[in-house]
Amino acid sequence: MADLTRFGISIDARLLEQFDQLIDSKGYSNRSEAIRDLIRGTLVEQEWGDMTRETVATVTLVYDHHTRDLADKLTEHQHSHHREILSTLHIHLDAHHCLEVVAIKGQANQVKRIADELIGTKGVKHGKLVATTTGQDLG
Repeated sequence: MADLTRFGISIDARLLEQFDQLIDSKGYSNRSEAIRDLIRGTLVEQEWGDMTRETVATVTLVYDHHTRDLADKLTEHQHSHHREILSTLHIHLDAHHCLEVVAIKGQANQVKRIADELIGTKGVKHGKLVATTTGQDLG
């Protein structure tokens, strides 16, 4: 951030008060950092709007590992996309449930399709795609 630009904005007092409360609750040190984060978030959403653009995401899955053949099915899905899947973290939550986090890199449409396949696997109790960016185009 060597080249900073200052600018002013007009904002409703009540909205600013709510924003300041949000800043406090999230632990931002100042308004500028919070606004930069909001801008980056919007730019990442825009990146995902171009479904052919290279993106990065994580898919979080929760499942009962006693469900017949589920772990094998998930592993097979991952092996069939070995070029896009960067890493998998597997955590034993209790005697029955597992949490799996899968890091994926590829075109947004590919990443979304892989995530949908994993989340839609019969026996997965909960799944969520968290879309992010490679960071190459963010300031």
